[in-house]
Amino acid sequence: MIIRSIINLCLMFALTLGAGQTMAAEESKASAEPSVKKLIPNKSCNKCHDDEDEKIWEYDDGSEKFIYVNPEKFEASVHGEQNCVGCHSNVTLKKGEHDEKLPITVGCVKCHTEKWEEQKDNPDPEHKRLGVVMEQIDSYMHSVHARPNINDQSKTNATCHDCHDAHNVGTLGSTQRAEHRLENPEVCGKCHEKEKEAYLTSIHGKEITEKQNTDAAVCSDCHTTHDIKSPDGDEAKLAVTKNCGSCHEDSLKTYLSSYHGQVNRLGYTNTAKCYDCHGSHDLKKIDDPTSMVHANNRLETCQSCHEDAPEGFLSFHAHGNANDFERYPGIFLTAKFMNLLIIGVFLFFWTHVMLWFYREYQDRRQGKGYVPPAHIAEDAVYFRRFSATWRIIHLLFAMSTMTLVLTGSTLLFSHTEWAAIVMKLLGGPQIEAIIHRTAATVWLGVFFVHVMIASYNVFIANRKTFRWFGPTSMLPNWQDWHDLKAMFRWFFGKAERPEFDRWSYWQKFDYWAPFWGAGVIGLSGLMLFFPTKTAIILPGFVFNIATIIHAEEALLATIFLFTVHFFNAHFRPDKFPMSTTIFTGAIPLDEFKHEHKLEYERLKASGELEKYLVKKPSKAMATGSKLLGALLIFAGLTLLTLVLIGYLTMH
Repeated sequence: MIIRSIINLCLMFALTLGAGQTMAAEESKASAEPSVKKLIPNKSCNKCHDDEDEKIWEYDDGSEKFIYVNPEKFEASVHGEQNCVGCHSNVTLKKGEHDEKLPITVGCVKCHTEKWEEQKDNPDPEHKRLGVVMEQIDSYMHSVHARPNINDQSKTNATCHDCHDAHNVGTLGSTQRAEHRLENPEVCGKCHEKEKEAYLTSIHGKEITEKQNTDAAVCSDCHTTHDIKSPDGDEAKLAVTKNCGSCHEDSLKTYLSSYHGQVNRLGYTNTAKCYDCHGSHDLKKIDDPTSMVHANNRLETCQSCHEDAPEGFLSFHAHGNANDFERYPGIFLTAKFMNLLIIGVFLFFWTHVMLWFYREYQDRRQGKGYVPPAHIAEDAVYFRRFSATWRIIHLLFAMSTMTLVLTGSTLLFSHTEWAAIVMKLLGGPQIEAIIHRTAATVWLGVFFVHVMIASYNVFIANRKTFRWFGPTSMLPNWQDWHDLKAMFRWFFGKAERPEFDRWSYWQKFDYWAPFWGAGVIGLSGLMLFFPTKTAIILPGFVFNIATIIHAEEALLATIFLFTVHFFNAHFRPDKFPMSTTIFTGAIPLDEFKHEHKLEYERLKASGELEKYLVKKPSKAMATGSKLLGALLIFAGLTLLTLVLIGYLTMH
């Protein structure tokens, strides 16, 4: 704040000095005069300055100055009661005239700052507008206009009176404001001639010049009024994109739902902005043959970023609206299907979770069911449930999934404060993309390794004994349906808890949900990862559909894993606070009997039980498994919290 104040004071001082004036000479001159000097009346100034026939003065350097002031407009302006020499303080009359070559030394910033200091504590609402002016001054002081001119360091790029008609400044809603708005392109064009010429050919420029439409966009609408930044900087690029949306609200919403817009909303400009596709100063209607988004030019526009973009890109809907069935039926139906899928899955399984918790808790209170012992003896017998291979696969799958959730939800919920913080910690969207795709590669790699191992076991190692709908198969069967009904009867106290074999129906769902998710999320992700390759085979609108499926399915998987799966495996009363079986690979035999009684009896009857019995995991293994489990659970719940915040605050 101190540095900022010093900068403001320095800039204010420079502006007060004006164009190369030496105030020391003026001050010494003033010191020789009486301490209170008589102000020159405005009518004395009007004798010369209201003469339209002599409205131009020429200086020795060949420059000209427009000196005509319309007295009626001036009196109707916000400065109407201001004395001329109150602003033109260096003007003194000698024999009724002043030196024609006097430069402008008006100090708008100095004057308004002094008035603010004098009246800032005044309760009169009329003086509140001074606070608005001070905010504008503060913005201006940090703008590119307030910086020293490259060619002449004694001047700023643009002072207040370069942009404002100081003799005709109107209040909000006044005629002066409307007139000034229509003249805005001309005012800015005095310095930015090239941009003005392009603007006048645009749809915005024609609305202003030909139709006098004050609602059409002018320079200050896009580049802001006072806080104007260099167009080469990210701040200006982000501001322009945001300002486009102040008029084109629906287009902004659909843009922000895209990857381009999500990155932009997080404060980065490495993806396409509005003007990258539509043009900037020379923006044209879509049906104009010279428009960048005209059908004949659109592919070239896409290729400015996607160099090898094929013609398939042309059918991509850059502003596809999932709520507009008439224009985008495929997008609409895909979005509605995914919404129904999410609602259906959670309506069933969250109900299942709540009923299960209630019944298991009640059974524990009544001394029924399995009660995990507080301490397990060192010589206790365990059942080996998972081999080292499956435990490693589970760990890699869990870690890569959490990485994908973090990086993906940071983009999906780019509107949240936490997303901006996480993106910064990740190193920006380009690094985030590398992390996301690396995790996706590991994730899909684990998935394919799993498929290969399972295929080997089914088709080669156990091809003679494997039964597709047998007790060791993960395929759903009619017994699962009977177990589900029996489970609900137990929930409502109508029957005892059903007994299960190797896999229960909820474990099969826990398996097939990620299996389905890996296929759907993986395929849609690959399509988005390789857009130019995809568009060679498929039309561009599949990107719109793939984006919806990728995001919604990932959201479904995330919330399911960190609520339903965590409850099934860790948070239900019989397992709380966690189960370490997936990390140690072993489960106490008594617990195994309770959870999978049918498998226990089947293995015991066949004489195979002995080969699965192992010793209690070592202390190091048990401790490490608990720490790893706690870390993963904490990470999962943290991600769940961030995702829910993002989902519940989406507009």
